[in-house]
Amino acid sequence: MRGPHNIWRLIRTGATFERSGAMKLALEEMQVTPRLQLAARIMGWPFKALGIKGDANLPPITQAITALGPAYIKFGQIMSTRPDVVGAELADELRMLQDKLPPFSMREAKAQVLAELGSPVEVLFSEFSEPIAAASIAQVHRARRADTGEEVAVKILRPGIERAFRKDLDAFDFAAALIEFVAPASRRLRPSDVIAHFESVVEGELDLRLEASAALEFFANTQHDKGFAVPRPHLDRSARRVMTMGWVEGVPLGDVAALRAAGHDPMVLGERVLQLFLSHALRDGYFHGDMHQGNLKVTANGDIVAYDFGIMGQIDEYTRRVYAEILMGFIQKDYRRVAEVHFEAGYVPRDRNVVDFARALRAVGEPIFGMDAEQISMARLLAYLFEVTERFGMQTRTELLLLQRTMVVVEGVARSLNPSVNMWHVAQPVVETYIRENLGPRAALRDLTRTARVLGRFGTRMPEIVEAALLRQIEPAPEPIRPSRWRELALVAVGGALVAAGVALAGLL
Repeated sequence: MRGPHNIWRLIRTGATFERSGAMKLALEEMQVTPRLQLAARIMGWPFKALGIKGDANLPPITQAITALGPAYIKFGQIMSTRPDVVGAELADELRMLQDKLPPFSMREAKAQVLAELGSPVEVLFSEFSEPIAAASIAQVHRARRADTGEEVAVKILRPGIERAFRKDLDAFDFAAALIEFVAPASRRLRPSDVIAHFESVVEGELDLRLEASAALEFFANTQHDKGFAVPRPHLDRSARRVMTMGWVEGVPLGDVAALRAAGHDPMVLGERVLQLFLSHALRDGYFHGDMHQGNLKVTANGDIVAYDFGIMGQIDEYTRRVYAEILMGFIQKDYRRVAEVHFEAGYVPRDRNVVDFARALRAVGEPIFGMDAEQISMARLLAYLFEVTERFGMQTRTELLLLQRTMVVVEGVARSLNPSVNMWHVAQPVVETYIRENLGPRAALRDLTRTARVLGRFGTRMPEIVEAALLRQIEPAPEPIRPSRWRELALVAVGGALVAAGVALAGLL
């Protein structure tokens, strides 16, 4: 059964944090109230011996997260970019999760290259270094191609990573179902759909053939972007568990002191990261979905270089226009227009009041303007946004989850480089350019031309299409299958057990 196994997994999560000493530190750093801190400690202490020991040489929180597995590490990577949420000290500790994890052995790495590419490392590469970076899913070796002499980076998946990730995702899926059962109000946020979406993204990250293809597409889209570069993938040296790309020397974007020593301006780099992300999302509808400091470097000439294309985001043209209008409305403080766009796109039920929604959005947006970023508590702002969306019945849009998450990560990266960055001011020129090119008269003419082309292609079949659609509308829906009384009783019993488990787990998580 999945349920008992996952209850055990979640209990062990809290126990591992307690055993490593991370529970107390995390709660204090995130400024949880003393009463909740005490409750969490009391709930976690009896299970302390059940926790995973981990590497005692690592700091407590990093020790707990690395012991728990790759999905937890991914979460820690994201939080490392949010010092305003988790605190500066905790963010610094979590940053080592990005590319400083313990590597696996050279023997295992060479065995995977042989199995995937069909030839030993010594034949394919004239040079092949020890691991230079190790992250949650893979590690990277510096190498040189034997045939061309070109310097490359070879990425190799961790042995057994697929099974480990699926085990974590299974527990997350169970936790989402538990949350929906214990707190019915949470269903509007569709936690289970959110986890399903995250799972689909992770599946792509575990197949390096897909990553190589994504890198090639991203390279083509961005090759003319000033101040940005993507290493070209080598498809003839890539397979499901091994990927080879061009090597680019650079300073890690997370090392601010080294950036300054190399003559780079962190404030300029912070603004450029934000503008590049928005440009890729709006202009191309295809963006890097994991833009934390561990995946970004700065070359000697000042270019920002992106790595790790396992998580890429894609949004259609209509959604891009909606997103741009919402951003522009906030930038111009036109909250009525922002509210109208939400209603027009179907993000808010039509039975809600647009004026009230605009007023609520104003309460969210106004504190942002005229303030430095370090004065804004993103935790408080996100909490208030949650209250607003709950009141107006908005549902989580799973297709926008990656875009929203990446926006949070990118803003955190920019803030680590320039604490006073104002994302709205930096975003304005990018959004204005997109709106001018895609929402003006030329865009309308382009849309009409495209519509006419489609109608010309399907014009002769339009009567059949309309008739088939009308018939589907008037056909009676099938009767729903009602569960038996015994099944209903079983569901009630299981539900009661889950509620009890949920109360216990609330103190741990």
